Amino acid sequence: MRRFLVLLLLLAPAAAQTKHPFTFEDMMALKRVAEPVPSPDGKWVIFSVTDVDLAANTKTPHVWIVPTNGGTAAPGRLGEQSSPPSDARMIIANQDADRPRWAPDGKRFLFVSTKDGGAQVWIGEFDSEKGTVPATRRLTSIATEAGGALWSPDGKSILFVSDVYPECDGAPADEEACNAKKLDDAAKSKVKALVFTRLLYRHWNGYKEGKRTHLFVVPAEGGTPRDLTPGDYDSPVFSLGGQDNYAFSPDGQEICYTSNHDKVEATSTNNDLWIVPVGGGVAKNITADNPASDSTPLYSPDGRYIAYRAQARPGYEADRFRLMLYDRKTEEKKSLTENLDRWVGTTAWAPDSQSVFFGAEDSGESWIYEVKVIDHYAGTAPFWNSGPLSGFNDDLVLARDGKTISFTRMSLERPIELYAWNFILETPCTIREPKIHDKGNPQPGDCKFHKPEPLTHLNDAVLSQVAMSPIEPFWFEGSEKAKVQGFLVKPPNFDVNKKYPLKFLIHGGPQGAWGDDWTYRWNAELFAANGYVVVMINPRGSTGYGQKFIDDINCDWGGRVFEDLMKGLDYAEQHYPFIDKDRECALGASYGGYMVNWILGHTNRFKCLVSHDGTFNTESAWGTTEELWFNEWEFKGTPWESRDLYRKWSPHLSATNFKTPTLVVHSQRDYRLDVSEGLQLFTTLQRMNVPSKMLYFPDEGHWVLKPQNSQLWYKTVNDWVDQWLKK
Repeated sequence: MRRFLVLLLLLAPAAAQTKHPFTFEDMMALKRVAEPVPSPDGKWVIFSVTDVDLAANTKTPHVWIVPTNGGTAAPGRLGEQSSPPSDARMIIANQDADRPRWAPDGKRFLFVSTKDGGAQVWIGEFDSEKGTVPATRRLTSIATEAGGALWSPDGKSILFVSDVYPECDGAPADEEACNAKKLDDAAKSKVKALVFTRLLYRHWNGYKEGKRTHLFVVPAEGGTPRDLTPGDYDSPVFSLGGQDNYAFSPDGQEICYTSNHDKVEATSTNNDLWIVPVGGGVAKNITADNPASDSTPLYSPDGRYIAYRAQARPGYEADRFRLMLYDRKTEEKKSLTENLDRWVGTTAWAPDSQSVFFGAEDSGESWIYEVKVIDHYAGTAPFWNSGPLSGFNDDLVLARDGKTISFTRMSLERPIELYAWNFILETPCTIREPKIHDKGNPQPGDCKFHKPEPLTHLNDAVLSQVAMSPIEPFWFEGSEKAKVQGFLVKPPNFDVNKKYPLKFLIHGGPQGAWGDDWTYRWNAELFAANGYVVVMINPRGSTGYGQKFIDDINCDWGGRVFEDLMKGLDYAEQHYPFIDKDRECALGASYGGYMVNWILGHTNRFKCLVSHDGTFNTESAWGTTEELWFNEWEFKGTPWESRDLYRKWSPHLSATNFKTPTLVVHSQRDYRLDVSEGLQLFTTLQRMNVPSKMLYFPDEGHWVLKPQNSQLWYKTVNDWVDQWLKK
């Protein structure tokens, strides 16, 4: 008996370490980490973490904190892991709390909470020695709610955004009363009709209802908020996330924000940068000379410059984002990244105002770059200073010591965690400039860096129990002999001697990309988990391969892209013998949904298809979308101006070829691609006697976000694929 017990004890660790395939429930158990916000004294990093309660169908953010040593880890090669800190913890447990931002003195921080109903700005007192929050208090009580708050650099006031009725512009107290009354009247009225007098009456997943987004300022100790951007314009403009479209000047006396004042906003990408005194005054447009988009302003610490991102071609939302500098004294502007053929992402100033750091996507990953600001912002070539930080690195912010970057990192196998990195070289060397269009990423030469230090490991407990496969990149020759990249993910417990069915994923955008990054909506690991090989191709139009590669999709939606995709699948079938080419299903959303609809009429190589929120009829899609600039750029005008091009690339005109069993998914509140597109597709499939099913969400938009809706989405999609590939 004793020997038997010893044997059980010896076997127990091995049994405990058995990993299972990734499940939807595993994914919902993961903590969703937001961007890092270092404290002014450099001792702490504050951030929000969202928890999902699948049973309650809720997502709740909380404020967390973790101490940091400033990233001064022992030197090593970049990409190496170090032992995880164990001190990350929640510091506000009794209420939801999101988007924390430090006061300049580090003794307080603001956050947004819905504790008393609608979203409002709250203040948390902070004990830096203990890392605790002794008390919280609500700062705002505005009827139209508050979000996106920032602390002024002098600590005296707080900036926030709110959606208000522009006709209520006036004295602060009267304005608040006017907005409150209009909201109350609308809620009590039994008539819910709306009257429109111009375009962009709805956007993304909601009707604008006559309201505009404005910026307000309120004293940090409390008081009546004051509207800094009155008028019938969105100031700042609509955004789906990313860096703020507004910022304080270092002296706290001015703000810069993004607003579009063109007459027909639905056809315009002409976002401009405006500046206005915090004390009140007339706003000034400082980028009126550029008819394309200018956005995400960020003042240099010394107050001399405003860094921002700009595009050059009006009406084209997928033009290259350049890093620009505006000199506040001379009003001159200069691009710092003309020789870098990549989109500039999140930006961060060095504390000495001598350089700007930014993220940029390249070949399925996101890298950190630095550009020097020399001699009145005459920019040198941007040089790469991040080493092989594999995966996606974003949300970067520099500490006041000028040596440490805090940032988020994710990969296909791991959701976002926080990192700190002392990027100062351990040994002097010459860093090579980035080499674009090379197989693989640029190399750092013989440079030796400090290694990045992981600040959080919040999801280790869940992921340690899960079997996942790494992403495997491959390159092939696409249409017109272009180099095209694809990725492959194997199922857990992979056996090279077996044949596996395949899920062929097609990304949206079309100016988007697959890569070594995490997503909760189209998770490749979850698609592979029930015994599938997953293949993803970045065809023409994909980001991270240069602007020409992106532009090659313009006016050619079913041409080069379709050929790239089919050649990529051919390559995978030829080079990975474990793929069963007789059991393949193509799945896509948004533009990926369009391409699935195009595939439906142009090839029968797939055993099934999944079309989510895809364009079916290009002419009706033009008439029901909100952002008309997208369709009018891609098809060179309106349907009556460019009918031949609209009809050339419209999937509905190939309906007589439809044979492949198709699952259609669409949502009522999708105003980017109206639900009528999905209904038309499903109706056509039924009338053509093609095996088909439709999944309809009355309470979702372009993305399926509610936890239980997401659960149904994954189950319905995977069951559909199983039905046709696992008979």
